[in-house]
Amino acid sequence: MAGLPYYRTIDGLPSTIPVFPLPGALLLPRGTLPLNIFEPRYVSMVEDALKSDGRVIGMIQPDEEADDIGSAHCFAIGCAGRIIQFTETDDGRYLITLIGLARYRVARELALAAGAYRLVEADYTDFADDMKPVSATDLIERTSLITHLKQFFHRKQIEADWEAIGKANDETLVTALSMVCPFTPLEKQALLEAADFLERANILTTLLEIGSQEDDDSLVQQ
Repeated sequence: MAGLPYYRTIDGLPSTIPVFPLPGALLLPRGTLPLNIFEPRYVSMVEDALKSDGRVIGMIQPDEEADDIGSAHCFAIGCAGRIIQFTETDDGRYLITLIGLARYRVARELALAAGAYRLVEADYTDFADDMKPVSATDLIERTSLITHLKQFFHRKQIEADWEAIGKANDETLVTALSMVCPFTPLEKQALLEAADFLERANILTTLLEIGSQEDDDSLVQQ
């Protein structure tokens, strides 16, 4: 898994960041997320981020079940990422890759940027440990995770490179699977908000187990 270029602690992270609300898109610390940016306001967001010192964008999921319309229908917790790769296309899009830096809590919503994208004041206080690699002593129940993963992929008809999965270290495996597996936005938010790496691994294993048992009725009816 990639390291954390440019930033080493939460102290250097910008307190004001642009946010990209996208359902089902999960960014985690040290994970990499490719994005296709085409909406004009988010094209402006990327261009402004590329001009800035840190090139930081905050990923956040819309909360479609929120009762408080003042919350702007986004969850309170997202993950800040730094643009580490970008390509500008002939039709005006940007293909970018973010590396996850640290999670943040939305302290308050700010006025829209000149490019009409959202800005928030980000509070990283609760997530200082996100900048630290997972401890070698934080061992997951890997056998159980892989067993449920194979069942889940079989159920969802997903092809996998099992050799690469077998070689991946625990953090790389849990982070990558949390980000790419076809979970619901609420399930992805639960993975994001996990208290620590081991809790995230346990949530992931549970979601894989539940997902591998879904659709039994629909399969019988077909």
